[in-house]
Amino acid sequence: MTGPLVPFREIVLKVHSRCDLACDHCYIYEHADQSWRTRPKAISDEAISWTALRLAEHAKSHALPSVSVILHGGEPLLAGPARLRHICEELTKALDGVAGLDLRIHTNGLQLSPRYLDLFSEYDVKVGISLDGDRSANDRHRRFADGRTSHPLVLRAVDLLRQECYRHLYLGLLCTIDVANDPIAVYDALTELEPPGIDFLLPHATWDDPPPRPDGSATAYADWILTVFDRWDQQGRGVPVRLFASVLSTLDGGPSLTESLGLAPTDLVVVETDGTLEQVDSLKSAYEGAAATGFDVYAHPFDEVAAHPGVRARQQGLAGVSETCRRCPVVRSCGGGLYTHRYSSRNDFDNTSVYCTDLEALIRGIERRTAAATVSAAVTDPGVLMAEHQDVTRTLLADVHLELAGQGGEVWDEAWELASVLEGRSDALDVVLGHPYTYTWLQDCLAALREERPEAAGLALRLPSYLAAAVVRAGLEVPVRAPYGNGRLWLPTLGELRLTGPGEHGEAEVHAAEKGFLVHVDGREPWYVRADEENGDWRPVRNLGGDGVPALRLDDLDPYRDCFGAPVRERLGSREVDGWSGRLAEAWQLLRQTVPAQATEVADCLTTLTPLVPGEASVGRHGFGALGIALPGTPEELATALLRGFRRAKLHALSEVTDLYAQDGWWTHRAPWREAPMPLSELLAGVYERVGLAAFEPAAAEQARPALETLGRAAELTVSGRRLLDELWKESESH
Repeated sequence: MTGPLVPFREIVLKVHSRCDLACDHCYIYEHADQSWRTRPKAISDEAISWTALRLAEHAKSHALPSVSVILHGGEPLLAGPARLRHICEELTKALDGVAGLDLRIHTNGLQLSPRYLDLFSEYDVKVGISLDGDRSANDRHRRFADGRTSHPLVLRAVDLLRQECYRHLYLGLLCTIDVANDPIAVYDALTELEPPGIDFLLPHATWDDPPPRPDGSATAYADWILTVFDRWDQQGRGVPVRLFASVLSTLDGGPSLTESLGLAPTDLVVVETDGTLEQVDSLKSAYEGAAATGFDVYAHPFDEVAAHPGVRARQQGLAGVSETCRRCPVVRSCGGGLYTHRYSSRNDFDNTSVYCTDLEALIRGIERRTAAATVSAAVTDPGVLMAEHQDVTRTLLADVHLELAGQGGEVWDEAWELASVLEGRSDALDVVLGHPYTYTWLQDCLAALREERPEAAGLALRLPSYLAAAVVRAGLEVPVRAPYGNGRLWLPTLGELRLTGPGEHGEAEVHAAEKGFLVHVDGREPWYVRADEENGDWRPVRNLGGDGVPALRLDDLDPYRDCFGAPVRERLGSREVDGWSGRLAEAWQLLRQTVPAQATEVADCLTTLTPLVPGEASVGRHGFGALGIALPGTPEELATALLRGFRRAKLHALSEVTDLYAQDGWWTHRAPWREAPMPLSELLAGVYERVGLAAFEPAAAEQARPALETLGRAAELTVSGRRLLDELWKESESH
């Protein structure tokens, strides 16, 4: 195994190895590994002390902010209040000043009483209770050795936890699924107890000892769980269910929230009552000794266990699942299932899960049920995409303000107060903040502040210029003091005014006036500037379009426009602007005739063109709505360049406002246009561009077809990513 060591953040501490129930589905007593028979009933003081020491040492060496310790068994309450107190004391003392300590206990609840809960309240030990549903469901497996029901005693324990004085300790309920039970009755019985959370668990099984399927259905467990999901959803999702939260998270590109699903590396170790260190103890269902490592807390630090081949095998992500799983589109969500459930004596753990068909049906079932609600509207509505990307810009502005933390000085404070005043008085502030290069400025400013670069203060002082531009646009009678540099006052989206000689700095006061603004500088007489007329000192941002061509800013002034990966042109002469206007009109007519739907979208979303020197431009660090283009020689070339640039910019903007790809897998795929494998993000970008250019580049469109099929098999696409893929298929089939 290669890659960094994954530290343990969760410790399962077996405090007692015996149990007061005789559950026939228990993996500890009823499955392959019977090592509990040779272990002491209760953990010793020495084992407790060494465990606390090893945990503190591990947390300190890996700078862990917190660790979780789960007191487990057998039945941990059989250890008694005195021993449990000693455990809490030792762990708390060892972790003090090293890392936060999250203490939990998983119990069947039979022994729970106020004396335990008072102790747990003292050390903030959260309590999770095992309960399989109503009495009928719970009695199917959770009985005493003589066959008596345990259900009333468990309810008594839960009632204790629900009391006001103990409610803060109530962690939730753990329910092992049995498809012979009525799923609605089980769910309703659990929710009646008002748990803070419910954890539904598949019964441990392997290919050698598969789970029962009373009706022979390959998806019996998925059908059972989806019935519960529908009930949960219909009732407003009032109680968190970890299984559902995990699937929804991975479908939306986030992490798994449970070890039994997803590809995140395991970070759990088990300490047995005799101090031996083991892997996750569900492995006891596989074969005798499956969980063993050969280590113990007396002689071995946790890092040695973390490096154990068995532990590392469960930290390989996609490489650690079977070949069949690696080709499955839902593997990101299911992660090949719980490691234990993959075992067979023939192939060891190199198999799909024994619940494979259930997991696929479950994930696809939840996806079908939730896609409409979870897909970002930005995927299908360009207007929403523009609005959400402008929200990103506003968030960046707020982040800059927070980063300054009151240290922005008088200029920033005055500008921030003015921004609050302007908010809502007109849409002019929205126009200026929505300018694509405002996004670039804020990114540069935030990076400089966080890296404590010397230019950070100067970048932050640009805010008044944006507010002055908004005031002028709206014609508001609000004076704005705006710093200027190098002898020039810059008003984003409007233009640039020469005030003094190069290299000089100062402050100008700007007042809105009819069709322009008044400028006061250094006690001189104010002078009037008409915003749309160029003169010797004022250079306005010019517009392209009209007569059926969308109105666009030709921005060759903004200091933050140089963000396309190709050099920008300096100020264009009037003849060059006329050339751009003529060529754009011809290209636009071609777009409207050839790809009318795309032409409409470009017209609705594109606001700004920046001329570049000849060369291939990339998507830059700009907001949605800008394109950098070197003027091509023919209308056909300009039409193609506009489409290509717009498609690239749109996909980039989408990836910034919604998760199209999963966090836990950047796997490589092959495409017809490149020999070397590429990440999914590059493949999707290539397909997105080629599908859009099909009318102009038929050969590229042909390459997109097999790549679309590859994307359909990819596991990294989220629900929003898959909706985008559906849109691409429709677009491709329309050509």
